[in-house]
Amino acid sequence: MAAAIGPLRADDELQKRATWQQPTVAEVKAAVEQWLSGQKLDGAARSKVAALWAEDQLPAVSADILDRLAETIALADPATRDFVALCREGQPPLVPAAFAALQDAARPPLVRNNLRLLYGRWLAQHELYDEALEQLDGLQPAEVVDPATLLFYQGVCHHRLLQKEPCLAALGRLQENKGKIPKRFEVLSGLMEADLKPLKTDSLDEVSRMMDDIERRLGFGRAGKRVRTQEDDVIAKLDKMIEELEKQAQQQQASSSSQGGKQSAQPMQDSMPGGGSGPGEVDQRRTGIQSGWGNLPPKQREEALQQISKGLPSHYREVIEEYFRKLAREGGN
Repeated sequence: MAAAIGPLRADDELQKRATWQQPTVAEVKAAVEQWLSGQKLDGAARSKVAALWAEDQLPAVSADILDRLAETIALADPATRDFVALCREGQPPLVPAAFAALQDAARPPLVRNNLRLLYGRWLAQHELYDEALEQLDGLQPAEVVDPATLLFYQGVCHHRLLQKEPCLAALGRLQENKGKIPKRFEVLSGLMEADLKPLKTDSLDEVSRMMDDIERRLGFGRAGKRVRTQEDDVIAKLDKMIEELEKQAQQQQASSSSQGGKQSAQPMQDSMPGGGSGPGEVDQRRTGIQSGWGNLPPKQREEALQQISKGLPSHYREVIEEYFRKLAREGGN
């Protein structure tokens, strides 16, 4: 019997592996009608809702299904109208507001979960990634009418916050339905995945991204504990890089000295004193903040600074220079 079925096509295998499915427009409409049956709408609102879900107005695919549902919720639930209007065209405040409708257990999951998705998407589009994740991270694809949007924006937030494993997990689930999700999601998720996979901890690439995130937060007027902690992390990672650079420089210097000694064919003349009367002991030099990295000669400091800041936007050099100033201050204490 198995031979009669024939080999599975690649898209059949992909479908079999998918852990989520995009609901059809008809399925969403049925869920909306069931919810509306318990709502009290005036004549004008009911006419508008009917027009939104008229058979000849529905898209073939659920491209705008979340927005269509949000508009329906606003018509049927007046307490959500300002919220939905904000998510459609408003600008975010410095401190995003808390909306009772998102947590009100009296409202059904169809309303609460999809309003959370609407809000999370809007926050992410305005670069408020931490706040967006608060709305999106607990949601599952089966709980919303547009799971592709949920997984995509979960991936976006994790990507921008350098949360590598959660990002790759969200993007991997999104790509389970490759070919059925919006093309822009498919392309961008692939780019984000390729961008984040090679990211290494304590690399210059990671430091650059951390600086970018600090700049984003400062742009929102946020300079609190979290930003200061991030700045300290950047300093610590730069310190580690500088320590490695200094070790490499010392090794190269030792190697050059050794090669120079081997090339010398003439021993020291007896008539020439070797000089130096000390016991020959040398203090072990420690690197990092505790030793005062500023002990390097100015020329070597400048070369190290150029090497570390190479490839970074020019304004990041100021942060690295502040690192040196911090070392100088701490070294002088």
